Amino acid sequence: MKTLHCLIAGFRPVFSNAVNRIAIPSLVFGAVMALVQPCQGISFQFEETGSLATPREGAKAVLLPNGQVLVAGGSTGSSYIADAELYDAASGTWSTTGSLLVPTGFHTATLLLSGKVLVAGGFSPLPINTAELYDPITGTWSATGSLATARGAHTATLLADGTVVVAGGFDSNFNTLQSAELYDPVTGAWTTVGQLVQTRTNHVASLLSDGRVLVAGGNITNGTALASAELYDPASRTWSETGSLRGGRTRPSVTLLLNGLVLVTGGQSSVHTLASAELYDPVSGTWSGTGALPLALWGHTATLLPNGLVLVTGGISTTIVAKAKLYNPRSGTWRFTSDLTAPRLLHTATLLRNGEVLIAAGKSTNGVDTASAELGVHVEQ
Repeated sequence: MKTLHCLIAGFRPVFSNAVNRIAIPSLVFGAVMALVQPCQGISFQFEETGSLATPREGAKAVLLPNGQVLVAGGSTGSSYIADAELYDAASGTWSTTGSLLVPTGFHTATLLLSGKVLVAGGFSPLPINTAELYDPITGTWSATGSLATARGAHTATLLADGTVVVAGGFDSNFNTLQSAELYDPVTGAWTTVGQLVQTRTNHVASLLSDGRVLVAGGNITNGTALASAELYDPASRTWSETGSLRGGRTRPSVTLLLNGLVLVTGGQSSVHTLASAELYDPVSGTWSGTGALPLALWGHTATLLPNGLVLVTGGISTTIVAKAKLYNPRSGTWRFTSDLTAPRLLHTATLLRNGEVLIAAGKSTNGVDTASAELGVHVEQ
C-alpha cells in the first residue's frame, strides 16, 4: 500500500479547471484516499528559480488554468503595488503582465470558474472597496462591481455555484467588520449576505466538503485574538456559531485535508506566537489538538500536497525563518525537511501541476522585501 501511495504522490494533479477543483466527487475521492496513507519516504528540497521583477510582501498567488502562476499586488516598504507577474514552470522564468488598476496589498485573489481571477479589497494604504478581474487570455485587468464596504485583511472563498463570499476584515477606519458580501460573476455585482456572528480580521476561511464555509479565529479591533468559529451556509445565506478553537489565534494558516478535517496551524495569541495546531471536524463541529509545530510561527504558508501531507514554509518565530516542515495527518506529527534557500515571511506558496511548490517573494533577512523565488521538489529518502 505504501508503494501505491508513493505512486499517487508522484502523479500530476488532474484538476483541469476550477469546476473540477470545487466539484470533486467527495465520497469517491475520500474512499480512495482512505486506502492510501502519506508516504514517510517523501521529503522536500528547495532550489532557486527565476526572480520576480518587483520585490513584494502580502501579495497573492493563483495557479491559472494554463499552468502559469499569477502573482499580483502586495507592498514594499510603505508603497503598495499594482504590478502583476506570471511564472512559467516550464522555463522557470517570470514575465510581467497587465497591472492592477488600483495598487493593493493584503487583498484576496480568487480563481473563478470562468478562469478569470477576482481581486477584491485590500490596503492602498487604507482599506479599499474596489474589485478587479484578470483575464489570462488577454493579460489585462478590468473593473468589476465594487464592494459595498471597503475592507482589507479579509477572506474570500469560492463556493460550489461559482459565487464568492467575502467576510470580515478591517474597514476604512481600521475597525473590524462583521459584514459579509457575495460576488456574482454573472452580474459582476455584490450582495450583502447576513452578518458574521463576530467581527473579525486576520482570520482564516475554508470551503468544507459539504459546501459550507468555515471561518475561524482572527482578532478584533483592539488586537485580542479570537477562539470563536462560525459557518456560512450558502443555501440560507446565513452565519451560525460552531465549536470554538481551543485557544484564541490570529493570522494562522488553514488547510482542508483530504480526510475532510480542517487543519489550523500557528498564528498569534493576544500575547505569544503559537506553535500549536488544531483540527476541525465538520461532522461534530468540534476542534481537537494535533501535533504542535516544531517552532512557533505566524506569517507562514501551508500547502496541501497531492500525497495528503501539508508543507509549511517560512514565517516568523523570534526571527524570520527558512525552516520547512511536513505534517502527516495520519500520525498527527511534524518533521523538518530541507530549509528554504532564503528566510521568508508573508510570501506566497503555490502547488504546481507537476507537484512542485513555488515559493515566491515575501519579507526576508533583516526585514527586507525580496523578489527571489524557489521551488520545493519532493524527493524520496
